[in-house]
Amino acid sequence: MPRIAILDDYQDVALKLADWSKLPGGCDLVVFNDHLADENAIAERLESFEMVVLNRERTPFRRGLFELLPNLLLLVTFGLRNASIDVEAATEHGVTVCGTNTLGYPTSELTWGLILCLFRNLPGEIQAMREGAWQQTVGHSLRGKVLGVIGLGRLGVPVAKIGLAFGMEVIAWSPNLTDDRAREHGATLTSKAELFSRSDVITIHMPLSDRSRGIIAAEDIAQMKETAYLVNTSRGPLVDEPALISALEDNRIAGAGLDVFDVEPLPEAHPLRRMKNAVVTPHIGYVDEENYRTAFAGVIEVIQAWLDGKPIRVIT
Repeated sequence: MPRIAILDDYQDVALKLADWSKLPGGCDLVVFNDHLADENAIAERLESFEMVVLNRERTPFRRGLFELLPNLLLLVTFGLRNASIDVEAATEHGVTVCGTNTLGYPTSELTWGLILCLFRNLPGEIQAMREGAWQQTVGHSLRGKVLGVIGLGRLGVPVAKIGLAFGMEVIAWSPNLTDDRAREHGATLTSKAELFSRSDVITIHMPLSDRSRGIIAAEDIAQMKETAYLVNTSRGPLVDEPALISALEDNRIAGAGLDVFDVEPLPEAHPLRRMKNAVVTPHIGYVDEENYRTAFAGVIEVIQAWLDGKPIRVIT
């Protein structure tokens, strides 16, 4: 029976949140809680495993890594899309890539957590309370403000609906968004330029691909109001990170709420960790118990199906 590696289980919960006894007897399941970035170190760790389970994009699988793992037969990822996997290289090396179902709403919920933190200065006020102070800042209301949603899909739609519930005006844009779809969800389709110039808070909900990488460029950020916020819970490389950092450093925008970054884990010396006008979280949008239970159950289903010779949720 195969050896199965689960990578990047930061919280050490993989074995607790699924019934791994459903796997056939003899499967050797090994969980790794740390993160390796060096490709050769990853290959050395995984050389004896036939199956590897990825927690989203925490460990990229590029062509060079497949070349170093001749024993690998099955790669399973949380979700049905993973931009960090070279699926073409996997196919060439005889590796089947499969995904799991996941929940969308945990990320949408975190989006609003970040927005509220920014508008009401929650991180600073909480820290001030711990230090014995009282009422240090004056916050802002959401009602009557303009919410700009980039990507009105599975994650963007619930974010837009919550904005409407707060009494906000919701405008939206993405390369393929239609006026009918925007109106269906209570939003108004605008141009990209209008969204950036009018919005009081902009939130990004697009998948990362070759076409969407860097879709939020320096010139887009430059159109934002000085009082506006940018929130990203999708993928770091969607945004020109150096341009965003520059805008935050120069106070050309009011702030940013970020759960995703160009490099993850975010380096300890990264400037975003120390900026008072940036609320940053460690890519936890999808990290909740309900979502993990769904994903790990899906992993077990994928492994069972592959062992039966009938792969499911194959990513091509």
